[in-house]
Amino acid sequence: MEIKKFEILSAQSNIDWVGKKVTGSHNGNITVKQGEFILNDGKLTGGKFIIDTTSIKILDITDPATNMQFAGHLASDDFFSTQKYPEATLEITSVSGKHVEGDLTIKGITHPVGFDVAVNINGNTLIATGKLVIDRTKYEMKFRSGNFFKDLGDTLIYNDFELNVNVTAKAA
Repeated sequence: MEIKKFEILSAQSNIDWVGKKVTGSHNGNITVKQGEFILNDGKLTGGKFIIDTTSIKILDITDPATNMQFAGHLASDDFFSTQKYPEATLEITSVSGKHVEGDLTIKGITHPVGFDVAVNINGNTLIATGKLVIDRTKYEMKFRSGNFFKDLGDTLIYNDFELNVNVTAKAA
């Protein structure tokens, strides 16, 4: 039984996000600050990511003033409360084949999440990719949610947002 740890290379890893609303969507990225994967006999068995919530970037809004205003709103208590909670974490709790279960903590609130992951190992390099769909309202992000506010019309923001994860790690 060989247990091997792979340390996440932050500069070679990224998480792309997509948030949707009635009139369209927005997208951007956020930084993986640090983390590790744990493999047992070449199979993923555990790990933990730390995400830097202060690094949220919006890529689809090119006007600098509008982009800054939107980024400030995402950092506010309506969304990620980045001053109070500069980090979010994902801890893998179990793996069955390609399916991963874990605990996602945002704004100090933890909920279980499940998603599929593809893991490729080439020598001492591990690349993992996966897509998570998160219900933002579970983490006290209720701004313009149809679950909490009525008559939003075309200002409604959908509760689910996507995280497309592409992480590179090196054997420790």
